[in-house]
Amino acid sequence: MAGGLQLSAAIADARLMRRARGRGAIFTLHHVRPHVARAFEPNRHLEVTPEFLSVAIRQLASDGYEFVPLADVAERLAMPAARPFAAFTLDDAYRNNAEHALPVFAAHGVPFTVFVAQGFAERTHSLWWETLALILGRAREISFDFGAGVETLSLRSVLEKLSGFERFVPFVTCGPDEAAAIARIDALARQHGIDPLALTAELTMAPDDLRALAAHPLASLGAHTVSHRAISRLPPQEARLEIQQSAGYLEDLTGKRPVAIAYPYGTSQAICARDQTAAAELGLTVGVTTRPGTLQAEDLNRLTALPRISLNGYFQRARYVSALASGIPFRLGR
Repeated sequence: MAGGLQLSAAIADARLMRRARGRGAIFTLHHVRPHVARAFEPNRHLEVTPEFLSVAIRQLASDGYEFVPLADVAERLAMPAARPFAAFTLDDAYRNNAEHALPVFAAHGVPFTVFVAQGFAERTHSLWWETLALILGRAREISFDFGAGVETLSLRSVLEKLSGFERFVPFVTCGPDEAAAIARIDALARQHGIDPLALTAELTMAPDDLRALAAHPLASLGAHTVSHRAISRLPPQEARLEIQQSAGYLEDLTGKRPVAIAYPYGTSQAICARDQTAAAELGLTVGVTTRPGTLQAEDLNRLTALPRISLNGYFQRARYVSALASGIPFRLGR
């Protein structure tokens, strides 16, 4: 990926492929916190430093971008002569979004949206990727049944730990029952002395934290379902209820109805047209995916399925921000 970003940066610097930039971009973040180096970091891509977030904002401002709330994206897409715009979003409502990201956004006067999964806020659901990283980081071996009988995985090296993590990803995301798969990981965690819901409480904001954040003039909250499952794999009524309850929860919590939803995982396998339609029918005017890309005029026809650009922990350089915002990497990858 680094090579592609370098090439894209060079093309952007030469002011080639200008049309790829489109009318704007929505950026995705997860953790924003000072980096503490660890030997085993399977979720490193989901973490950027506050310093890099500030660098990214300054770079986009230098590139001529105007920062807008996510709720204003539709209006700005309909204004072809306007400056390019950027909107910032953060998924999962980690505590560090308030502790470290908010001060950066406030210092620059940049609006942002934090997407909240009700199950995380209420401590009824675990963040399986965080739980798994903790299990595998501590253990030297584990025994687990992926569906073909109990296996023992050696975890004595970082490479073995990474290999083990990769075994679990499709077990959760491609198996027949995501909730059951996560319950199995939670049970494994408890066998190793880890409370997965305590980890959820440690990492994510509670209701009082969310109310305080929502009161900030630059902040808004968006729906992220209840259980953080891939809703395309759920029966229609259950998928719709995940969206409806998540939006209703935030309205009850803050007194303000959210206008946006981020679909968990956000891939073409995790959401479908049915879910995008349901979001619109439930009054959500913006829906964001993890399909990479910049915003084009045709996105006015799919406002509940907009692309986003991930700011990746492995690529924290100002030049890469410009390259991503240019849209060129996504054109080159086609």
